[in-house]
Amino acid sequence: MSEDRSAAEDRSSQESSEDRSAAEDRSSQESSEDRSAKEARGRRNVASGSPYERVIGFSRAVRVGDRVLVSGTAPVWPDGSCDPDAGKQAERCLEIIDAALAEVGASLDDVVRTRMFLVDAADADAVGLAHAEAFGAVRPVATMVVVAALLDVRWRVEIEAEAVVAGADSSPRLP
Repeated sequence: MSEDRSAAEDRSSQESSEDRSAAEDRSSQESSEDRSAKEARGRRNVASGSPYERVIGFSRAVRVGDRVLVSGTAPVWPDGSCDPDAGKQAERCLEIIDAALAEVGASLDDVVRTRMFLVDAADADAVGLAHAEAFGAVRPVATMVVVAALLDVRWRVEIEAEAVVAGADSSPRLP
């Protein structure tokens, strides 16, 4: 009797695996179709290569019409390293944000709002200085808050940005 149960469990496991594989194939195809449909409606997603993008299910930036939203951006260098200095981390976050904006035809000059998340209030001056260097002439509205922690213990700062591309067609279609 236990051999029959074991064989049934093996078949069930195999069928379950095949079902998951077929569902993943459909999901991949639907995702590609969804992306094309979203772009046709004027939505463009930007990926940055962060390992968290797929795991969590987010984009580095999204542009719809004249509006660009850039997700919380951590201070990670291409090799995965992270400078311990909060000011340098803020500069790195802003470099990543600038690159994401450029990918959808925007720039730091188009930023209208930023949010800075710090793990230590003592880093406010260093992060603020990096922010002022990037946005001094633009002067977006800004929020700086201290949080209990960020996803990686090495990160002292994470920055979000929102931009409005001046002169862009505000309808949902993009060129």
